[in-house]
Amino acid sequence: MSDERISAIAAALAERFGGEATQDNNQTVLRLPLEHLLEAVTALRDEFGFQVAEDVTAVDYWQRREPRFDLVYHFFSYENADLLAVRVAVAEGEAVPSITGIFPGANWYEREVYDMFGIPFTGHPDLRRILMPYDWEGHPLRKDYPLGYEEVQFTFNFDEIQGKKVRGRR
Repeated sequence: MSDERISAIAAALAERFGGEATQDNNQTVLRLPLEHLLEAVTALRDEFGFQVAEDVTAVDYWQRREPRFDLVYHFFSYENADLLAVRVAVAEGEAVPSITGIFPGANWYEREVYDMFGIPFTGHPDLRRILMPYDWEGHPLRKDYPLGYEEVQFTFNFDEIQGKKVRGRR
């Protein structure tokens, strides 16, 4: 793995697509505008030899910045053992073009992001929930998702917890 090679790739794509190449925690990160995502991902595969979309996830910056989300893609090249992170800012309710036509393995990753964060992907072949039940309301990894709470039962508070539990008939 060559840090210089990855940095050069990120810089070239940043210049071509109006993005920014940065270093974050000793990892090269390419930040791109959403409208150039598919072009840049195609270039990563066809011109720079990245064979795998290793991961797709999101970060929720609720009440901290707009646009609210960052989509984070990790691409890997087996030939060069290169790993490149690509981040794309996404506003609340904004649809993102699916990369499954370029990297078919991103299918389930995009479904997971849709299920957990509610970010829709246009052109996805099967965009439906993958982790939560189909009738589930909301998206659990969003920072504004309401948290449920149940007190943990220990030996010292056993009677108190048992008294709070709703008892049904059998």
